[in-house]
Amino acid sequence: MVLHRNLGPFDTTAIGLGEMPLTIENNLGPNMGVETIHAALDAGCRQVDTAWAYYCSGGEEQTGEKLVREAMASWDGPKDEVLIATKVGHYRNFTDGKPTWAVDGSPENLIRRAKESALALGVDTIDLLYFHRPDPGIPYGESIEAIKQLVDEGVAREAGVSNASIEQMDIAQEILGEKLIAVQNQYSPIYTETADTLEHAARIGISFVCWSPLGGFRKPKDESKFDPFRAIAERRGVSYQQVVLAWELAKGDHVFVIPGAHRPATILDSLKAGDLELTPEELATLG
Repeated sequence: MVLHRNLGPFDTTAIGLGEMPLTIENNLGPNMGVETIHAALDAGCRQVDTAWAYYCSGGEEQTGEKLVREAMASWDGPKDEVLIATKVGHYRNFTDGKPTWAVDGSPENLIRRAKESALALGVDTIDLLYFHRPDPGIPYGESIEAIKQLVDEGVAREAGVSNASIEQMDIAQEILGEKLIAVQNQYSPIYTETADTLEHAARIGISFVCWSPLGGFRKPKDESKFDPFRAIAERRGVSYQQVVLAWELAKGDHVFVIPGAHRPATILDSLKAGDLELTPEELATLG
């Protein structure tokens, strides 16, 4: 059974599926996307994370959310057990001919996009809605007030923030109260700058959801950072990715990971990390 933890009021899997690779650039097509989501769900995964902005720059918007809806509609398992999270505030465009990300954290945009997300997902109420990324041009509290309005109106059941600092987490909690259940920040062996927010999440009683927990796949990374993980993986006879995810989950019971995947084999391997218990000596080695 895949490791379960409580994410706010949700009993869900500590390892979720990060949907982004299935619908942004270099994806393997919608059929493979549905197959990958089905494989994760069939293996016991009960958390799928997507976003309004998960689509190819210049292409059809919201393809990620639409893919999740298609996969859920065609899956014959217990749909009510699956936590579907999405995010608003980001969008895709082109800069100098390259696909890029931009932000719009204005209240009117967040409210409009969240309602579009609900429609794309085919739900009346989104399980968990994150504010995707702070907008430097909009006071943070104003963006969070819009998220609160969406919760108050029943567009979303619970709320989260993403790419947030400690100060922003505190602002969000002051406005959202107990409806703020998670912060989703980047965290991995090559990106530990958010360790302070991981610790702060525990202090204020919310979950910490790691995005790109394996370091991501779109940018070059310092592969040497993974050498200690590879050494343990070789001794254990598992993939180093499993060791990375197990290390992150060992940071606290409030920690969740949402590794991405292009194909079923990848997420099926990642889901095994919940059964990998690292020793105190191994954890000390990894830091």
